[in-house]
Amino acid sequence: MLPNRAPAKSHSHPILVRATHWLNVIAMVLLAMSGMGIYNAHPILPFAFPEIVTLGGWLGAHTAWHFAAMWLLIGNGLVYILYGIASGSLRRRLLPIRPQDIAREIKLALKFRLQHDTGSYNATQKFLYVTALLLGALMVASGLAIWKPVQFWWLTKAFGGFDIARVVHFVGMASIMAFVALHLVMVLLVPSTLLSMTIGHRSRSERRCSDEDRS
Repeated sequence: MLPNRAPAKSHSHPILVRATHWLNVIAMVLLAMSGMGIYNAHPILPFAFPEIVTLGGWLGAHTAWHFAAMWLLIGNGLVYILYGIASGSLRRRLLPIRPQDIAREIKLALKFRLQHDTGSYNATQKFLYVTALLLGALMVASGLAIWKPVQFWWLTKAFGGFDIARVVHFVGMASIMAFVALHLVMVLLVPSTLLSMTIGHRSRSERRCSDEDRS
């Protein structure tokens, strides 16, 4: 048996990462609910969202909630990105991304055999998180193009016009909702990740396995 070593750190996610993660969850829920209310006032497709899932009650309130949540998302996202760049955590946790690793892990997930260390991201999570970050940037850009088409005329023009920017914004939100659904599936497959992102500690079973591996 090898000599005992110092216990492994029980924190898998820094408190700032956990705080910004859950603030993003709040911001995205508010944006989605208020955005559906705005959509209902000016629909793109021939359907409307049920009023029960919208936020605000009328167009002015929908818009006010949407802008408030937008600034929360932008501010919180900037804190997360700046911290990730300064600490190097974005590079360590999200890179590299290899297609062959993603394909292998999808096969394991379908067989319910996916293993995951809560202190790091697997290849599928890396791809999804990078995609979510890019979608977030797209949503901000398209949202600004819709909000201020005169002041940000160059941005609106880059999207091909106001109407196309609205479609991009709608598709972007639908894509983010799909990401959330996949994210929830990953949490169900590896439920210990919820504990890690909530309180920052690994489960007892994970710490016990880690201690046994060092013995």
